[in-house]
Amino acid sequence: MVRFRPAGRDDVPAVAAMLADDMLGQDRETTDMSVYLAAFDAMQAQGNNHLIVGTTDDDIVACYQLLIIAGLSSSAALRAQIEGVRVASDRRGMGIGAQLIADAERRARDAGCSQMQLTTNKSRLDAQRFYDRLGFTPSHIGYKKAL
Repeated sequence: MVRFRPAGRDDVPAVAAMLADDMLGQDRETTDMSVYLAAFDAMQAQGNNHLIVGTTDDDIVACYQLLIIAGLSSSAALRAQIEGVRVASDRRGMGIGAQLIADAERRARDAGCSQMQLTTNKSRLDAQRFYDRLGFTPSHIGYKKAL
């Protein structure tokens, strides 16, 4: 059983390592830990931006970022945006991802959110099947533009 808890600054290196241990992350992540620590500090200052880690014993085996977004659309509904979902490569296929999403959903409901949203890269076919199994629907088309 994995326990999920808010991450501390000391957890950031383990999270950065999981982000880099990924088919897309291996080319886009950096070894400069100062950028991750600065980002973590900025997330903490925002208040509704949470980094959550999943642990077994003392090992960090999963992580995700949960943002609570206030908006005016949909009758001013609160939304939960989930980002940076990762399970350690040696722990995949053990049900940890489903536990992670269940934890995120619980936190989102507790915060008063009426929906959870996420994006995943079009090349992540396994991730798409995973999210489909958990009841997510590909209801929107996402766009990005580099700045």
